[in-house]
Amino acid sequence: MTAESDPAPPLDEARAHLREADPVLARLIDQRPDFDPRAWMAELPPMDLFGAVLFQITGQQLSVAATRRTLERIEALFGGHLPSPTELLAVEPSSLRAAGLSWRKIGTLRELAERLTDGRLDVDVLRGLSDDEFMAQLTDISGIGPWTAQGALILALQREDVVLPGDLALRKAIERVYGLDHLPSQNEVLAIAEQWRPYRSLATSYLFSAAYEPTETSPTAPGTTT
Repeated sequence: MTAESDPAPPLDEARAHLREADPVLARLIDQRPDFDPRAWMAELPPMDLFGAVLFQITGQQLSVAATRRTLERIEALFGGHLPSPTELLAVEPSSLRAAGLSWRKIGTLRELAERLTDGRLDVDVLRGLSDDEFMAQLTDISGIGPWTAQGALILALQREDVVLPGDLALRKAIERVYGLDHLPSQNEVLAIAEQWRPYRSLATSYLFSAAYEPTETSPTAPGTTT
């Protein structure tokens, strides 16, 4: 299930907009002249739409490191890759629990897998929906909230104007890059991200790159220290 999307705007155009709109983000951009917006995904296992939702669900309320460890155990359970919906339904739920998923997350993933295999959800149809329509379809499943659906929009469908205000890694990156003295709330993330429109996905990718860096080499906002 390879993601399809409309052609993205020129990267230089999007960078110029973000640099003009947000001086703090401009610093982050200027420190990364050769930045590939999708390069941070090299840190993640290959994933289709189902895999992207699985990744988001796995990472709910977990750190980046804890999410990686759990994903590695899930991959090991399926011979070194993330499962397809059919493969996930074929294993005992207790095996997923042993890999580190909570029973609630297992139930959510099984419900999604069932809808994708019995025709209630169709990947090709989902790809063609607007962001809001896509999110409405996924959030109809208990355990999938806006944060999870938004992550899938970025990871699998490569949508251009999506931000994940509930993502812990993103919130920590904003705390560091913007020199905040606290972890920003979801509303604070949305307020900061408003100035990034219509390229919030690109801004989010820059901040995710900061989240995946060692803390000691991460950029800081002007006037702050590490």
